[in-house]
Amino acid sequence: MDKIRNNYPDIAPSGPTYSRGVRVGNLLFIAGCTARGTDAQGQAMMAQLRVTLDRITRIVAAEGGAPADIVKITTFVTDIADWNAHRDEQEALFAEYFQGDYPANTLVEITALAEDGLDVEIEAIAELG
Repeated sequence: MDKIRNNYPDIAPSGPTYSRGVRVGNLLFIAGCTARGTDAQGQAMMAQLRVTLDRITRIVAAEGGAPADIVKITTFVTDIADWNAHRDEQEALFAEYFQGDYPANTLVEITALAEDGLDVEIEAIAELG
């Protein structure tokens, strides 16, 4: 099966050593997205979450899919207490982007992300019809 690698520079630019997305058949694997390079970088975690979810759903849309096609995400946060303190906001953002068709999600607290001012990173897998 062919592997198609894309970088989506207008949505979420990738670094020089990886592809932002790799499509294999109907599966789309999206590398960790953050709010890097946006006004949300360095801002509150929920502002970063909004940008990150927007980027992921736009990448899926660029491949002809919809948010409901996202079947698995892994969410990395630098401060689980901060994440949990904003449960209502995060639930509202997930409801806005997924409208009840939620992906499986693993939440992981990490020490730091690759760049200062980033507190949320999400990688995703979508199954495109």
